[in-house]
Amino acid sequence: MQKRCDRNRKRSKRRSIYCRIHGCYLHSVSQKYPIYADRAEQLQERGISRKYALLAVAGQTTVTLSGEWLEEFWCDQCQAKEWYHVRRLEGNRYEATLAPSELWQQAIGVINPKGNPSVSEFTRKIARQTTYQGVKDFNCIK
Repeated sequence: MQKRCDRNRKRSKRRSIYCRIHGCYLHSVSQKYPIYADRAEQLQERGISRKYALLAVAGQTTVTLSGEWLEEFWCDQCQAKEWYHVRRLEGNRYEATLAPSELWQQAIGVINPKGNPSVSEFTRKIARQTTYQGVKDFNCIK
């Protein structure tokens, strides 16, 4: 028999996304970044027929994929953050896999954590700083 507080619970429960190594609950540390498709093949991989996939891409240059996004999670056991590709399944279940590199081009508004390869390490370091030190920032150059 269920407890009364469980029967009357109106709030949604935590998403059941667990660490692939330890099996512990993963904590979200970022917002959800939606994924879009810009080619008919990407829609066909998700079960849409070729005809409708071609029509959707022809009518709109990009189609937002509902129920799929990129999100960063923190594991208490690993003490690490990792990006996952999350899919919502039926029955409020979720499937989370490590985000492959090709999905970064399909995500809306997310910055690739590995950075732009054409940017130098110095520029990347200066961009990450939260304060401006002026000439003191350049003491690493000798």
